[in-house]
This record gives sequence, structure tokens and C-alpha cells, in this order.
Amino acid sequence: MSRNKRFTKMMILAISISLVLSLGLIHPVQAGGWTQDSFENGDAQWTSTSGSWSVVQDQGNAVYYQSGKSEGRSSAGDAEWSNYVIAADVKVVDFNGSTRTYVAGRYADANNYYAASLYNSSGGKLEIRKKVNGSTTTLATKSDYKLAVDTWYNVKLEMNGSSINMYVNGVLELSATDTDMTKGSAGLVTLKSLVMYDNVNISNIGDPTPVTPPTDPTTEPSTGTPSDPSTETPPTDPGPEPTEPDQTTEWAAYNLTGFAAANTTGGGIISDTDSRYMRIYTASDLALALKKGSKTKVIEIMNDLDLGWNELPAAAQAAPFSAHNNALTHPVLMKTGVSRVSIDNFDGLTIFSANGATIKHAAFTFKRSNNVIIRNLAFDELWEWDEATKGNYDKNDWDYITVENSSNVWIDHATFHKAYDGLVDVKKGSTGVTISWSSFVGDDQGPNSWVTQQINALEANKSAYPMYAYLRSNAVGMSKEQIIAVAASQKKGHLIGATEFASDNADLEVTLHHNYYKDIQDRMPRLRGGNVHAYNIVMDNAATWELKKNITSSMSKAISAKGYHFGITSNGAISTESGAVLLENSVILGVQYPLRNNQADESKSNYTGKIAAIDTIYSLDGSNFRGNSDDAKSPLSPVPASLKPFSWNGLTALPYSYTAEDPARLQARLISTSGAGAGQLSWAPAQWLATSYN
Repeated sequence: MSRNKRFTKMMILAISISLVLSLGLIHPVQAGGWTQDSFENGDAQWTSTSGSWSVVQDQGNAVYYQSGKSEGRSSAGDAEWSNYVIAADVKVVDFNGSTRTYVAGRYADANNYYAASLYNSSGGKLEIRKKVNGSTTTLATKSDYKLAVDTWYNVKLEMNGSSINMYVNGVLELSATDTDMTKGSAGLVTLKSLVMYDNVNISNIGDPTPVTPPTDPTTEPSTGTPSDPSTETPPTDPGPEPTEPDQTTEWAAYNLTGFAAANTTGGGIISDTDSRYMRIYTASDLALALKKGSKTKVIEIMNDLDLGWNELPAAAQAAPFSAHNNALTHPVLMKTGVSRVSIDNFDGLTIFSANGATIKHAAFTFKRSNNVIIRNLAFDELWEWDEATKGNYDKNDWDYITVENSSNVWIDHATFHKAYDGLVDVKKGSTGVTISWSSFVGDDQGPNSWVTQQINALEANKSAYPMYAYLRSNAVGMSKEQIIAVAASQKKGHLIGATEFASDNADLEVTLHHNYYKDIQDRMPRLRGGNVHAYNIVMDNAATWELKKNITSSMSKAISAKGYHFGITSNGAISTESGAVLLENSVILGVQYPLRNNQADESKSNYTGKIAAIDTIYSLDGSNFRGNSDDAKSPLSPVPASLKPFSWNGLTALPYSYTAEDPARLQARLISTSGAGAGQLSWAPAQWLATSYN
């Protein structure tokens, strides 16, 4: 599509009308006029309330550029506009992760508007979305719509009465019906993406007329001229796909439950104008908020944060930050460094992100803290190849989150990518911990994935990495692609109780529910003493199990002969040292040893734990089972030690109520658009501060 400026009489007329509009002299939607802004004369008629907006040159054309990595908002026009079309040329310069880019209408303020959305998640999506009182819902969506950076798209949002249509490059792609908002100005909104806008057109539709959506919003449209929406055949089901629960009964599934349920409120529900509420945009902001003795109660992470020690400004290279163990092999971490973030002696703290921001290159330790909530955050880029301990991963001690000597901690709707050591560990007698609705995932093995970057660096300099060179040699015979595939899975999940037979292990209390473990080899969880209740979790290691079969016995012998450790462990839930683990209504796929009760010496009963499974689905090599661990010939029967009868330690019953779902529907539930992980729910900040939605 050509974007050359058309300096014609019509353009002059358009700009003239635009300037009149900016002075508020006429309302084009009511007056039947129209306007276009090509930004050649600056952006005076646009009001930005968030982000970094400026008029810049792009290939000789003036464009309106939002260059900030946090949310950007800019609006223009009249709050009384009702039925109109806003169209704009849109070019994403940097998606900056999984982000959305909007052309918005009936824009009342930052918390109330409709939007035509370009969403670069899962191969690309188009969406019609609404935000009402700060809560965002997707009204219609089209998946598998390829989106690319540095590509201009003409995006048009049409609002006519209750009918809302989205066009891209002149083609009607989506339709929806909604009545929540009837008027408002025009808006341009970016959710973390860096975007250029040009040729913003606003035109009047006139009085409301019925506009019906196409028969199937997911059907690929014709590439020709779009038909008149008013003549389309009404569908039998408009098929809106909300990305957040829209009924109280659905929200209740996200209530805080488990061992953390009693007396866990975090920083509470406080106003964002309260001095104890801090919005975090930089590492320096976070350092100030988490400084020991801080009065901070709520920390809202506004954008992705790169927190490697070498990435921190000098002012932030002090408590609570400290330098972690040096990176030795990953080319990125060797530049950025790794930070340790110590949150010490906090009582009542919520750390969350409304937009599912990602934190990189940092390990967080919560010490001697009480009543802490962490929600809707992703953690990434904390793994490297281990030559130092020959693949045993016993040097760097990089865990995304470690909880020590703490109580009442809730980690919810978080995503944890591959890490050097564990993902979330709970130690030193910590009590009242719940980890819920979170995703724990290995590397996706893409052409520029974290693991692929590492292996490419090793491949380019084999002589510097003896273990890697040996795996690639004829002695073992692994290809680079095989090594990437095996390294992509995560070795360790949760270690609960770090020290063997520590006296405070008996105090450990952890609930795991509605968590999705994808390509995690071990420790879901691994318990020493205390109590762990896991229900409605999925261990999906089917792909990893198939990879394990490709490591032949001769390969394994050659690797171990040199003292190297490179392969795939295949354990599920583990209980040792008289700990109690109960697994209920869960799914285990592709795990060789789903339940283990001893990791040290099966002949010594003091190393053996208590573990049981109830109504759990298990699948391995085509064999399928649903039932309990104590059923006759159950493949879930714990190994390798003699069984200890299950009982809770210090409890006659669990001290909380909960509802376990049917495991047959669990996997689909957890990977759905409102399932486990960060960025799945589009909630307003106040919703993330709540702990109950009854």
C-alpha cells in the first residue's frame, strides 16, 4: 500500500479541518465532516498521557512515534464523538516481547475505550478489545495472522451504535457487538511495543444503523474489496473470546487458597496515589522500593526489567542488589552479569505487573519476610551451559525465586523459563507458601532462543569447552541439534528443604495447584520433611521423554566414562526424609518415575518419604491409567523404597478448603487464554491486589 503524502487541495482542506478540530470549533462526527493527520505539521492536536511520543522522520515522511517501552497513550478529538471510524497506518518498530498495539476509539480515558489490536502472540493475532473501568476484555479475535516488524498495516476501527468492526489493509477481519461505551475521542495506545503511526483518518458514519458481523470471524476473508458490512448475514454465534474471566464464578477459581490462604494479603488493596504504592520503570526504582526498611507495600512493575549486575546503573549497585556468581559460558550473561536481589524483613508486600512484564538476569531471595505476594510476572534468561561442574549444575546457584525463613507467601500467575539451578525453591522452615496458576517451561529451541544462542557460541569455539567438544566428537556422536534439544528442557523444578535432615524441615508447608510444568525433568516437587499438597497440576514431559530414547546406551556410557553429566532425568513428585506429598486430580505425561519416595538410600527408612496420588491421569509409551497410587498394579505406586503409609506431618487434615477439578479437562484449561502463566489475564491493577473474587 502506498504511503506517499498527497499534497493536494484535499489534503490542505483536511489539515485545515484538523486544526479547527483541535480548537474545538466543530465536531466532525456530528457535523458530517472528516479529518486526517499526516503529522507533517507536528503533533499539537494530540495529547499524550503516557509513553514517549514525538514526530520523527521515517524514509522522508513525518510519523508519530511512541519510543517508550512502557505503556504509551495519546488521544485527540472530542469526548462527545459517537459513531465514527478511526483508521491509521501502523508500523511496529519493536514488539519488545509479547505486546499489543492499538488504534482506539470512544476513548474516554486510559481505563475506558474500544480498540483494534495487533497482538504478536502465538504467531500473530487480530483482536477487538474493550477496556472498561480498567478491566480489559477481548470481544473478538483472529489467530494465525502473521505480524512483522517494520511493516505498515492500515488498521481501521469502525463504531456504529453497538456494532464494532475491525479492518486491516481494507479487509473486514473482525466484528463484535457491545454497548458499554457510546462516545469518546480517538486514541493511539501501545502496550510496551515501539510503534510509528501515520495518516490517522477520522470520518463520520452518521446515525446508528445495524451492522452485522460476518458469519465466521475466523474464516479467511477475500483479498478483494470488502463487502458492505450492513449487508452481511448475521452469524448464529458471534464467538467472542474473552482473555479475562467475565463472571464472578470464573474469577473465584483464582482465589488464594492452600497453605498461604490464612493471613496472606500482601500489601493490601491500596490506592495508586498512596505513597506506599510504587510504580517501577527502572532498576533504580526497584532498588529504592525494596531497600530494607522501606515503607513500600505495593510494587507495580510497569515494563520489562533487565537486572544483570553489569546492566544496573552505579546508583543501583547496592543493597538490595548484589553481584551474583559470574557467568562463564553464555555470551549474553557474560556481558550483562547476574544480580542477586535480597528482599529482607518485609511484612506485607505485593509485587505484580498488570501487563505480565518479564524480569531477566536476576535471582530473588525472600528472607525473614512475611505476607508477600508475587503475581503476573515472567522470569527469564538465567541459564548457561555448565562446563565448571561437568554438567552437574552445582556452581552458580541461580534460582529465580528462593524463599527462606519466611511465611505466608503467594506466587501466582507467573512464568518461569529455563534456569541454571531451580525455578522456585522453598527453604529453612518456610511456612504458608502457595504457588498457583503458574507455568514452568523449558526453552522453545527457536533460531534465536536462549539455549540456541548458547550452543551457537560453544559450537563456534569448541576447543574452549571440553565437555561440549566431547559430545560433538565421534566418541559420543551428538549433533548440534541433538544437544540443543536435550539442553532445552529444565533439569530442576522445586527443591523444598535444602539441607538434609535440617531441624526446620518439619515446618515446611507448600501448596502447588493449577501449575503447568512443560519439559521439566525433575522435582515437581522434591521435598525433605514437612508437607506439600499438589492438586490440579500437569507434568507434560512427553516430548522430553521421546528425546531421552534417542540417547543410546553407548552414548550414555561414553559420557559417564569421562565424568560428564548430559542426559535427561525423568522424575515427577518426590518425597524424602519422612516428608508428606499428596498429589490429587493431576496429569503426568511422559515421566518414567512419576512418584518417588527415596533419593539417597532405599535401604535406609529415614531417607524415605510419604507420598500418594489420588485420581491422577498417567501416560507413558502408549499406556494410559487413571486412578490412585494404591490401586492394584498402579503405575503410580511410589519407588524405589518400601512404602510408608501416607499421613500429614503435624496435621490431622489440611487447614484449608479447596476444589479440585476433573483432571481430564485440566491440560486444556491450563494452556487456554485464561490459563496458567503471566500475561494470561488482562486485569486492572486493583484486581491483581485482591486475593478473593467471590
